[in-house]
Amino acid sequence: MRNTSIQDSCTTILVGKKASYDGSTLVARTEDSQNGVFTPKKMAVIKGKDQPKHYQSVLSSFKIDLPDKALTYTSVPDALAKDGIWGEAGVNEKNVAMSATETITSNARVLGADPLVASGIGEEDMLTLVLPYIHSAREGVLRLGELLSQYGTYESNGIAFSDDNDIWWLETIGGHHWIARRVPDDAYVTNPNQLGIDHFEFNNPEDYLCSEDLKDFIAKYHLDLTYSNQHFNPRYAFGSQKDKDRHYNTPRAWIMQKYLNPEIEQDPRSFEIPWCQKPYRKITIEDIKYVLSSHYQDTIYDPYGPEGDRVSQKSFRTIGINRTSQTAILQIRPNLAKEIRAIQWMAYGSMPFNTMVPLFTQVSQMPDYFTNTKEDVSTDSFYWMNRLIAALADPHFKQHEADIDAYSERTMARGHQMLHRAEELMSQGENPDLSLMNQEMSDYIAYQTQVLLNKILFDASNLMTNRFGSSD
Repeated sequence: MRNTSIQDSCTTILVGKKASYDGSTLVARTEDSQNGVFTPKKMAVIKGKDQPKHYQSVLSSFKIDLPDKALTYTSVPDALAKDGIWGEAGVNEKNVAMSATETITSNARVLGADPLVASGIGEEDMLTLVLPYIHSAREGVLRLGELLSQYGTYESNGIAFSDDNDIWWLETIGGHHWIARRVPDDAYVTNPNQLGIDHFEFNNPEDYLCSEDLKDFIAKYHLDLTYSNQHFNPRYAFGSQKDKDRHYNTPRAWIMQKYLNPEIEQDPRSFEIPWCQKPYRKITIEDIKYVLSSHYQDTIYDPYGPEGDRVSQKSFRTIGINRTSQTAILQIRPNLAKEIRAIQWMAYGSMPFNTMVPLFTQVSQMPDYFTNTKEDVSTDSFYWMNRLIAALADPHFKQHEADIDAYSERTMARGHQMLHRAEELMSQGENPDLSLMNQEMSDYIAYQTQVLLNKILFDASNLMTNRFGSSD
């Protein structure tokens, strides 16, 4: 069983439609297991008729009767299911996406005023309870907010919702309260494991939503730490400023913004790194893959790099960490047929060693290579193949880096090619078989990943400590 006092930790990036390369809304997050644990993941398509009518948590005593009508949706559940579902990321048949959750921080003032609820909901439950029943990103905020207000939560989390027009980010506050902000269209958001929202307007419901009594709650418990002439800053009121944040959290926001806004000078330990920024140019899928793979390249903090020393290279928690279970980029593309509008780009395992694979979501099933994750290591599983490659390549990362980069570029190029082909067929009035296209993409990825494993294993064998130059 997962220890619910040590939740999973993740990194999120959100990109508004005017800041993305093609006008898409982009929601992306790594799902990182807790220390000492690796959580096998798989993909799934949950048909509306198969959605449970009665839901029972595994890690909590929470249970609920669910609505009769449910939409079909994708998810990335735990493969072994011993701790519950943990659906994490998906898109429903109305092309509404949800990413749940980013573990975030709080403080004793908030938790004393509104304690966490042991019998409430958590990351295990949220995607299953919300995604099948919403028709827009805003509806997602309102449904989850209603559940939080009524039943409470036993942990602090951030959750993203998106459709082809909007992205909303919701953060829980204590046991029952919550706050949400619409991501500006021309901006991106970086959110490590901290409460992130740093600006809120109570009189602007088009862009800001919250618990019905939040304003009174703040006043009653003296949570507002801003001066009277300043805007309300939720991060001051509900978040944390701990020594751990300076090493575990804020540097991840810093390195992402350093890449997407290189002209801005910021301190990696600063508590004032903005929640959202306008990038210096539009952001691509490849940019998201890069920042979510970050290990502080070209800085003294890179554990694989030549700069710095043993102290600096271990100072900050990397984004591309060893215990990433899966990463999903949820791309909702405007002005395309509803059948091909949503793409779920998927990666398994540690991000510096893998690739992102696009899959159409409006299908009845996903390819076996992405769904057949078992408890035992197997080369028939994309999840385990990525784990094998990372473990073999890590000790000699620089020697393998060029092969891994070439693999990622080659496979992602094939992914874009697949998307373009589907768009062209739809524009010609044809209806492509999206399940077949997903399967063809999966077959290509399986072949290329096997080729990479072969190469990594051969090269790593020649780099073993007990090697000797003279043949027998």
